[in-house]
Amino acid sequence: MAEPLFDSYATAYDQALARSLAASGEGRDYFARGRIGWLSRRLGELHFKPASVLDFGCGDGFTVPLLREGLGARTAVGVDVSDESLAVARERHASESTTYTHLDVYWPAGDQDLAYCNGVFHHIPLAERARAVAIVRESLKPNGLFSLWENNPWNPATLYVMSQCEFDKDAITLSAPETRKLLRAGGFEIVCTDFRFIFPRALRMIRKLEDLLFRAPLGTQYQVLARRA
Repeated sequence: MAEPLFDSYATAYDQALARSLAASGEGRDYFARGRIGWLSRRLGELHFKPASVLDFGCGDGFTVPLLREGLGARTAVGVDVSDESLAVARERHASESTTYTHLDVYWPAGDQDLAYCNGVFHHIPLAERARAVAIVRESLKPNGLFSLWENNPWNPATLYVMSQCEFDKDAITLSAPETRKLLRAGGFEIVCTDFRFIFPRALRMIRKLEDLLFRAPLGTQYQVLARRA
């Protein structure tokens, strides 16, 4: 997998991310809860209740407790390539039912109901992405679901934010069709593709429209929800 770029940002990730998100008027918590809230809605429509969740590329572990809280999962596993980030995760977000593991020693056992991944694949070298998908697939139970969130390169605001982000300077973005193709090639069936986060905080009064526009490729991020075939 990729070199641990985020070792150097482990303790200051929040500050670096906040600087890049400043133009949106929102912070990390808003987007994390928004992703999980939308995922929860989609899972509800599928009558799917995950008891176990894998956060692939968990970084400093910020999202892991939000996943458990928002989805009702009993256990969670966070996996990452950054030792420093994992150390922060264990310090800040430890619990008896949560495990943080380095990818090099992680052994996918086909025991997870759901895998979640946000903003990770654009950091993975092209030649290594198929292997990353395989690891996620091997982690899931039969018919387990993979919620893959990525930045939408068709949105100019996304490209601007990424250009301002210290750790995105070498990122290689994926469009939604590219992500679907990658997942299908890796043994997944596509359930749906949703685009979210269209309006900045200055236009928050009309954000309810996002629930009507999720199929249009307008949002700054998108989710491809896929099922292990």
